[in-house]
Amino acid sequence: MKLYYSPGACSLSPHIALHESGLAFEAIPAPTRTHQLPDGTDYYTINPLGYVPLLELDNGERLREGPAIVQYIADQVPDKNLAPANGTLPRYRLQEWLTFIGTEVHKGFSPLFNPATPEEVKVSTKDKVAQRLKWVDSQLADKQYLLGDDFSVADGYLFTVTNWAPKVGVDITGLANLTAYRARVGARPAVQAAMKAEGLI
Repeated sequence: MKLYYSPGACSLSPHIALHESGLAFEAIPAPTRTHQLPDGTDYYTINPLGYVPLLELDNGERLREGPAIVQYIADQVPDKNLAPANGTLPRYRLQEWLTFIGTEVHKGFSPLFNPATPEEVKVSTKDKVAQRLKWVDSQLADKQYLLGDDFSVADGYLFTVTNWAPKVGVDITGLANLTAYRARVGARPAVQAAMKAEGLI
């Protein structure tokens, strides 16, 4: 498989999932600024939408969208317990978290990375993201991970997007549960491996 990623972007989430899975893969940088691959290929010829992540399967099929990609990865290695079994309520809880992280947190951060966003919009955006993360903090009060005692692909996604908080001025230092959770996730060997591969640590 091939994972197309941009360092530190949301593609870090499937990068983590792949390292957790133990599956063989090649990670190919697809910088979001230049859209040019290391061999000179225009990334738009791989993904016409131009963004990451994209996972190319061994048969040539291509999957876009992080939440779909991480579930695909998890389902290839059910013994790793990266996602609950399909059709179970815990699986829907996983999908609930992936959707929440994608729509309420990930997309919540997006205007803060846009230089054209007016300052007053950035202020209200930061407040909204902070409120969402405060709620996440409350949900982690008695849990090691989002689904309980076991790490899942949703944790890799939440870790990835909360990495952006200090870069855009969203203060999460007062969220004790989230801070401890981020330390737990960040210490995992697979997370360390993915971050090192992307030059983030």
